Amino acid sequence: MDDITAKSELNSGKNPGTNPGALLDQAMSLVESDIADVNQLIQTRLESDIVLIRTLGAYIIKSGGKRLRPLILLLCARACGYANGNDHITLAAVIEFIHTATLLHDDVVDSSSLRRGQPTANEVWGNEASVLVGDFLYSRSFEMMVETNNMQVMDILAKTTNAIAEGEVLQLLNAHSPETTEESYLKTIHRKTAKLFESAACLGGIVSGQNESTCQALAAYGTYLGTAFQLIDDILDYDSSSDELGKEIGDDLAEGKPTLPLIHALGKAPAKERKIIQNAIVEGDRRKINEILTIVRSTGALEYTEKQARIQADLAINSISILSASQYKDSLTNLARFSISRSY
Repeated sequence: MDDITAKSELNSGKNPGTNPGALLDQAMSLVESDIADVNQLIQTRLESDIVLIRTLGAYIIKSGGKRLRPLILLLCARACGYANGNDHITLAAVIEFIHTATLLHDDVVDSSSLRRGQPTANEVWGNEASVLVGDFLYSRSFEMMVETNNMQVMDILAKTTNAIAEGEVLQLLNAHSPETTEESYLKTIHRKTAKLFESAACLGGIVSGQNESTCQALAAYGTYLGTAFQLIDDILDYDSSSDELGKEIGDDLAEGKPTLPLIHALGKAPAKERKIIQNAIVEGDRRKINEILTIVRSTGALEYTEKQARIQADLAINSISILSASQYKDSLTNLARFSISRSY
């Protein structure tokens, strides 16, 4: 698919007749055996003689996640011709452990009680247990990455976990701050969210023995895809149902997070309406969520955020033009489409 075709397909909106979930299902089915091996390895490496670690770890791992980050690594590896060995399985499990650890920590920091339609681990077992099991998953992931005996892999993942931590701190600093700029917000989500997508894609190239330019192209794909994914998450917090999203509408607002729809609305709304949003961000208050939804929609903030997400998805597809044609490359393209057309 050439760049112009990719762009026109994405910018035309959702593909009529295409179920976004089907795009993800097709990608999953393409590496079904690999995914099964990853799941088995996750179960094996969750083993501990401490019952709480096994119980809580299994709860969050099985709570309905899409395994999107491991999927990206597996598809990138296969798109690059990876055929022998198990490093792709090990690293896909590592990526999922790191992601799960961040969720455990995030939910404690955000005082979240619902994720993916289920009570969060901290709601069930308490903050202390969630933080400590998150630490266990981090340490287990590093134990596993060392087993690959690849210094480049360890360097990437060490820098990734550091960047994620920096992103969490940046988000904390921006919380309850209506002065947060779009530039500052994008910097935060690059570290907090997109960096793990970037590393997953890049590692798929590394385990396949690809050259630096190919690995950089894959990393760029992951960065753009992760950014698009987060921007759509931002939209869904103001334009979805709690049943679809698996959490309460307006949770970001209740946590004082100035996400892109709010940042854009603040720049476009009249002074009186701007003040309503500013107060809600400062106070972490969603009591006026209906008024804020009206303001966000009237200022075109959701359309603006979706446009930015589509731009990122375009860039993701263009980044992998370097890859040879294959069904795996097609699935990577479809994941970009899924990222901007999903409702959950």
